Amino acid sequence: MSQESSPLKYHRILLKLSGEALAPRKGYGIDADRVRRIASEIQRVHELGVQVAVVVGGGNIWRGADAAAAGMDRATADYAGMLATVMNSLAMQDAMEKLGMVTRVQTAIDMPPVAEPFIRRRAVRHLEKGRVVILAAGSGNPFFTTDTAAALRAVELNAQVLLKATKVDGVYDDDPMRNPEARKFDELSYMRALTMELKVMDSTALSLCKDNHLPIVVFDLDEAGALEALVRGGKYGTLVHDMEEPEWSANR
Repeated sequence: MSQESSPLKYHRILLKLSGEALAPRKGYGIDADRVRRIASEIQRVHELGVQVAVVVGGGNIWRGADAAAAGMDRATADYAGMLATVMNSLAMQDAMEKLGMVTRVQTAIDMPPVAEPFIRRRAVRHLEKGRVVILAAGSGNPFFTTDTAAALRAVELNAQVLLKATKVDGVYDDDPMRNPEARKFDELSYMRALTMELKVMDSTALSLCKDNHLPIVVFDLDEAGALEALVRGGKYGTLVHDMEEPEWSANR
């Protein structure tokens, strides 16, 4: 999938990883092999000179919404989820640094022995110096998802695109795991994604991207080389942006 002669389309990206992306195929926790593979995909784009910020979820360890549904106070459950994202971020940091990348973990909740606090100017400076910045603890606020945190950080850091890595190769009009007739969208407008209630990101995150004209690409990180192809301008996954008229072909 490598396209050595292709120029870069994006020079600063925010990559949103779900916690489940780090988990074993079946079960919870952190799968070291999967973390290393994701780190190697990030390394490929980092070596091209792309500035990379990463937001990691925590669903492989803790799901605040599930705990709240079981009777736990929602704010408390969400704070516990923020701590899970820190654990995942440290695992990602370790894997990336073992590949030779220089990284910084910044957290929305102060924990100085573990990581830096999130300071926008400092994060931008790290990116300019070629460091990968891993942004943990969501936005630091309960009741907001890590998707919303990813959108917020992408806007704050002037990322050119928000790349959301998922288990499927784009956005569908139904769950493709259950419905083999589900139709994949090659591109969508923000409004269509919102009105159809498609599972791109939550509505707060989508609205934030819409208001700031930040394109989103939903793609399958398990497809080797997809991340590199995207930063070079390849058409993978589903593009969500301002345009109403389709630009991408129906088949990749």
